[in-house]
Amino acid sequence: MPIILAVLLFCGVLALCFGPAIWTKRILQRNGQERADFPGTGGELASHLLEQLSLPGVRVEETEEGKDHYDPNDKAVRLGPKNMHGRSLTAVVTAAHEVGHAIQDRDDDPKLRRRNSLTRLTAVTDRIGIGAMVLSPLAGLMTGIPALTLLLFLSGFMSTAIKSVVHLATLPVEWDASFNKALPILEGGGYLPPEDMPEANRILKACAFTYVAAALNSLLNVTTWLRALIR
Repeated sequence: MPIILAVLLFCGVLALCFGPAIWTKRILQRNGQERADFPGTGGELASHLLEQLSLPGVRVEETEEGKDHYDPNDKAVRLGPKNMHGRSLTAVVTAAHEVGHAIQDRDDDPKLRRRNSLTRLTAVTDRIGIGAMVLSPLAGLMTGIPALTLLLFLSGFMSTAIKSVVHLATLPVEWDASFNKALPILEGGGYLPPEDMPEANRILKACAFTYVAAALNSLLNVTTWLRALIR
């Protein structure tokens, strides 16, 4: 019985950590087919919306990093090649979502400012964590001081934990960009046929929950560190 419970718990943890990511990928791929009835690409819609919403200082750029995002420092909506040049439902809805972040930036949204501050923090803690992971075993071998090894280990553990918290704190920002910014634009502007709106809602949820999936994956890393610490 304990073995069965352990297996069920393990499967539950895997489902919790990877389920949102799998669902998000499935939704985006399912709606990634080219649509001949769409008048423009995701990149063209983003440029059009930025002009219509009086955001002339914001650029639309293609990114090869594979992650669609808005860069508040460079004032740029960045889309991957498929969403930049594609005429799919995923492309145009994702573009509207990223424009939603540009609107947040224009309005000096406190949620976005908080997220940006936390993102800068994780950039620092990530470097600390990587250094701690590299130095932790070496410190134990070279100095023989358990306390130093433990301190370095805890530094790496905390950097991973902070990343999980930051990803979860990002959800309100993403939800606002999807449903308080992008959805009213798509509905009010008549950019999509009414029959596409249910799937557009799902894509907007997928855009928002991308960071939840990242948080859960980071959380899995935290539990790995914790198990190593307990041992």
